[in-house]
Amino acid sequence: MTEFKDLDSDYSVAAEYIEYFKENGYIKLKDVLSPETLDYYREVISEQVKLLNTQHLPLEERDLYHRAFLQVSNIWRKNDIVKRFAFSRRLAKIAADLLEVSGVRMYHDQALYKEPGGGFTPWHADQQYWPLASEKSVTVWIPLQKTPLEMGPLSFAMGSHKKGFARDLPIGEESETKIAEIVKRENMSHLASSFDLGEVSYHYGWTLHRAGPNSTDKARAVMTVIYMDEDMKLAEPANENQKVDRDVFCPGVKVGEVIKTDMNPLLFSYRNS
Repeated sequence: MTEFKDLDSDYSVAAEYIEYFKENGYIKLKDVLSPETLDYYREVISEQVKLLNTQHLPLEERDLYHRAFLQVSNIWRKNDIVKRFAFSRRLAKIAADLLEVSGVRMYHDQALYKEPGGGFTPWHADQQYWPLASEKSVTVWIPLQKTPLEMGPLSFAMGSHKKGFARDLPIGEESETKIAEIVKRENMSHLASSFDLGEVSYHYGWTLHRAGPNSTDKARAVMTVIYMDEDMKLAEPANENQKVDRDVFCPGVKVGEVIKTDMNPLLFSYRNS
């Protein structure tokens, strides 16, 4: 297996980065991974998405959600090369530092490929799907190529993680309409911006975000890893989506127990340093 040292080397998370993340609910960081690392893993991850994707309807025959992207989860359990990427100590340590926790576990990984001509991703908050007992969860969003506005990069409603808005809305037409109204009413900034190669973003599970359509002739290839506090406990599922996630990503865990199954490996901990 080809080795890339930047997957394990430390990335300095300055105090002002942590404060920005806490205040705004997201942060974009440049030069986190090298072009060589991303070029290599883009090929491997893209091949796995082709292999594992179960969505084969033409775009025009899909609903809003499935026009937004191809979604493949837990690739780390199916391919050891992708596992090496998803288990990156560098990425996990950044997550722990931003969350200000002693360590982080995997909740799950997820490839999100917006096909050429793929539609917009509606406004939503990820943690609507997660039965987690605290807000100490974060997603790293890793574009595997340079991502201009035409490809549909993320845009975040700044400070929305602290407001408690729309937490009962699953992603879809209703979440797009209602959250857009809330963002406008509350005057929350949410400008989309391009991602350079090697630039990644981190956002809280409760941060409201969306992405535009992909109007280019190339797929917007993105890999994500969702991290949670190493001491995260299972909450009573608040909706049907959370019941599904509990069964798939937290098998056998009871409400109030720490989520630490084989599906939730420890990816970084200062306790073990």
